[in-house]
Amino acid sequence: MASTSTGRPFDQSRSEAFAESLLQHLNHAALCLMASIGHRTGLFDVMRDLPPSTSPDIARLANLDERYVREWLGAMVTAGVIEVDATSTLYSLPPEHAAMLTRAAGPDNLAMLTQLVGMLGSVEDDIVTCFREGGGVPYDRFARFHAVMAEDEGVVSALEPRVLPLVPGLADRLSQGIRVLDVGCGSGRAMNRLAARYPNSQFTGMDLSQEAILAARSESQAKNLHNVEFIARDLTDFNQTAESDSYDLITTFDAIHDQARPLNVLEGIHRSLRPDGVYLMQEIKAASQVHGNIGHPLGTFLYTVSAMHCMTVSLAQGGEGLGAMWGEETTREYLTRAGFRSVEKHELPHDVMNNWYIVRK
Repeated sequence: MASTSTGRPFDQSRSEAFAESLLQHLNHAALCLMASIGHRTGLFDVMRDLPPSTSPDIARLANLDERYVREWLGAMVTAGVIEVDATSTLYSLPPEHAAMLTRAAGPDNLAMLTQLVGMLGSVEDDIVTCFREGGGVPYDRFARFHAVMAEDEGVVSALEPRVLPLVPGLADRLSQGIRVLDVGCGSGRAMNRLAARYPNSQFTGMDLSQEAILAARSESQAKNLHNVEFIARDLTDFNQTAESDSYDLITTFDAIHDQARPLNVLEGIHRSLRPDGVYLMQEIKAASQVHGNIGHPLGTFLYTVSAMHCMTVSLAQGGEGLGAMWGEETTREYLTRAGFRSVEKHELPHDVMNNWYIVRK
């Protein structure tokens, strides 16, 4: 029996099991690409309330080319997402599946997240070059990144019922009127949501991306909000330029780990926060050492997103490249180095992906 490089005998059954597993993953990756198409074209939404229907009827209702729809249906049937009758003629989307795949599902819409797979795949050549030469891939290479992120309703929908109650009395203070800053605000969904809900408070969002800031401003104008502003700025020197003791509440939603200089940003947040203020920080739920993430329900996905987006956009700015999986231990270390003395971690039952930190001076 042949030996491996480790000196132990080669296990043929283990090799065959791994090959079978890898083939399953290949199918899963293909499903993500096709599910993204189903989301973007509205096919899932069209099929949500349809009785069993033919491919031409589904294509007509979705205003799409029938030949492509037919092949997409084949992928969805073989993946077990869509059902077909014995004549291979009538297709239907089970309501239990629609509850996780349509826009009507709101934050439970997993099809929205599958768009990330295709988006990351679009920069694969750039990432391969980075593997060979170092450096990073800048934000502007990620087409549709902010548009995809703006569709994620998970954080926004959870703000009032689940997140704000983590800080006793915070909702009352927002109702009375406080100053709020969101660092790395993206398209501003969270700030616009809170600004509409709490008109007596003043909200500010900052982000490096001019594209994201323009989208945030457009939404606030459409909603006729006058208590929110959005500022495009590089936060690399935030530790030196932040307003001192200016905000009662500062938030970051999965925004620190992909900063070029995360410690500078955290020091700026510490500087901006009033003595009795609260810093609400959302970051990926992970350990800082890889062995601590074995068995993580989204471990492979999150390391992939980290390598192909979070880490690389930081490196593209000459940054640290912490990556999304910097983990709880490193997060706490950085908060301590930034000057914070009180850090409470919370986990929300509905959220398998994130830790929520309540941080004070």
